[in-house]
Amino acid sequence: MARRQARPSSNNGANLGFEQKLWQAADKLRNNMDAAEYKHVVLGLIFLKYISDAFEERHSQLEQLTQDPESDLFVREPEARYGIVEDPDEYRAESVFWVPQEARWAHLLANAKQPTIGRFVDDAMVAIERDNPALKGVLPKTYARPDLDKQRLGELIDLISTISLGDRENRSKDILGRVYEYFLGQFASAEGKKGGQFYTARCVVQLLVEMLAPYKGRVYDPCCGSGGMFVQSEKFVEEHGGRIGAISIYGQESNPTTWRLAKMNLAIRGIESNLGAEPADSFHNDLHKDLKADYILANPPFNTSDWGGERLRDDIRWKYGRPPVSNANFAWVQHFIHHLAPRGTAGFVLAQVSLSSESPVESEIRKQIIEDDLVDCIVTLPGRLFYSTPIPVCLWFVARDKKGGGRLRDRREQVLFIDASLLGTPESRTRSYLKDTDISTIASAYHRWREKEGDYEDTPGFCKAVTIVGIREVGYSLFPATYIGTRLQRANSGHGSLVKQIATRVSCHRKLQKDVVAATDAVDRRLSAISTGAQVRLPRSYVRLCLADILERSDERLGSRPEPEILTCTERAGIILQKERFAKRVAIEDTSKYKVVRKTDIVYNPYLLWAGAIDQLWIAELGITSPAYEVLRIREGFDPTLIGALLKSSGLMQMYNGISVGTVQRRRRAPVERFLQLAVSVPSKDDQAFFTEVASAFQEEVWSLREMSAEAREIIYNLCRLWLKTS
Repeated sequence: MARRQARPSSNNGANLGFEQKLWQAADKLRNNMDAAEYKHVVLGLIFLKYISDAFEERHSQLEQLTQDPESDLFVREPEARYGIVEDPDEYRAESVFWVPQEARWAHLLANAKQPTIGRFVDDAMVAIERDNPALKGVLPKTYARPDLDKQRLGELIDLISTISLGDRENRSKDILGRVYEYFLGQFASAEGKKGGQFYTARCVVQLLVEMLAPYKGRVYDPCCGSGGMFVQSEKFVEEHGGRIGAISIYGQESNPTTWRLAKMNLAIRGIESNLGAEPADSFHNDLHKDLKADYILANPPFNTSDWGGERLRDDIRWKYGRPPVSNANFAWVQHFIHHLAPRGTAGFVLAQVSLSSESPVESEIRKQIIEDDLVDCIVTLPGRLFYSTPIPVCLWFVARDKKGGGRLRDRREQVLFIDASLLGTPESRTRSYLKDTDISTIASAYHRWREKEGDYEDTPGFCKAVTIVGIREVGYSLFPATYIGTRLQRANSGHGSLVKQIATRVSCHRKLQKDVVAATDAVDRRLSAISTGAQVRLPRSYVRLCLADILERSDERLGSRPEPEILTCTERAGIILQKERFAKRVAIEDTSKYKVVRKTDIVYNPYLLWAGAIDQLWIAELGITSPAYEVLRIREGFDPTLIGALLKSSGLMQMYNGISVGTVQRRRRAPVERFLQLAVSVPSKDDQAFFTEVASAFQEEVWSLREMSAEAREIIYNLCRLWLKTS
């Protein structure tokens, strides 16, 4: 079956149009009601409108058929005609929910202005559950409660009446699906962290589904939230030419209100599923104990500490080791593996700490899973994709059988690493999303690697296939940056191209671009005086090194020498002078044990590294800093400006996240030993020596043009970016 590329899109959800306007209008009616409560009020009414629309369309169709002499349903007697039109089986046969008289939307709309409208809606929900056993215990029935403003409820019913949801035309366009999904996303955003309990960002679900490609078989999600994984799986099958219903859905959700959302979310799309008769915890009440799934897609809660692990110490699922009671990450991993069929594959979301956690218990479990050759692919994602956490997360792909067969090649003893941390598009100050082109890029790399006909090649800075031997050599870390490194700028080495790239990256002033060209020409003349034919260019070669090859730890202490500037390394500002801010403290504090920091040294705060607290000293020739910090000195032969830019680059910032250990409660930190183990690609020493000449010449030439030190630094910084980063 041919796989189509993901369709391009400009946003992270439904095509924003009437659904956005509907949300804005509905949200105005919320008054002081919490989003978590209002969610059920709105989504329950949308569900009711949908099934009523579908019912009314079938009702009109039956009325026409019973009056058409050429129809098999034609009858002359009005009573017989009424009996057919009001026969529930005539609706169920067409996969349409039977809606009794008191639950039909026209009845609710007619009473929308009544002060008892809440009771009308509750009665409608009760009647629908009574006559449709599949919906028993699913629909909200709290519209009559005193704290719900009945006038606003009536206005909401009027508003929802303006859209058609369940007729055949709109079902084919999935109008309800668009509204429902958009509203779920908006409620998740409104609820912040709590929103992540029921809603996984659509782009992440799409990526998981595109990579796993669940064409047919059993699909399982033991922490299914509102059921987004199942919806996208059905869409995948449909969009790739498969048969609707080719997959069987099994799920479980422990939160009662979220479980009801999932049941409604699947019901409105006509998706048959087995979510159990009630909400249940997958660890302590596994509703599908004997299930062996062909595909598992899941986004379990991150780093859960209260999962009741102490009561499951000898569980059959812990084949690779007892997971720690303080963190459920590897309990989830082993639960997924336990439920995989012999040729099944799983794709799931985890916090990046799972890739290289320091916990001896977790490290041993991860090691055993790797040695059992179950890990197929690891993907690191950019941050801010989730409502529940701003931290970057990763995707694990686990395969029971990697020896191939059919269209898949033999992948035994190999793992594909993909670093997608630099992808993503900002949607707001706190949220980002993956565009369809990003999803296609990531998924196609995985498919090219694992398929027999694939034309896969390692891409520096993005993806690399690594043997288990290679993983074993670095202590079983699964963090992609360990193997891939940072992206290198591979652009034309022509002088004109480089000047253009530098000029377009100088954001201070448009008119400065002419000065950049003039300065570059002046730099070329200076370089030519040193070496005939030399001119501004990109590096000719790169070398792969650990940061320990570039930086060395310094423990030089102040002792009894005169006191230089006291420095601190903060999350927001990097290195700052401490004397003015802490004058009283400095006056009485014994600083003799403080560490000496020389110009271009790196000050590293292991307790704030995850927030970006690493900086290079340029503000003073000599300083001192707290003995709690690490001072890192750049080794001879490496250009300080270039290395400083490397350490502040977005690529390295993403790598930092993978070396953090501990929790906020236990003082999260990033040991310097782990930091120095990170692998990077840098220009060769000869190229760096050339860069030093170029940087020095640029600084002097631009400075002499207009005495613009800030612009000179901007030019040097952008030159560094070109030398260190690839597109």
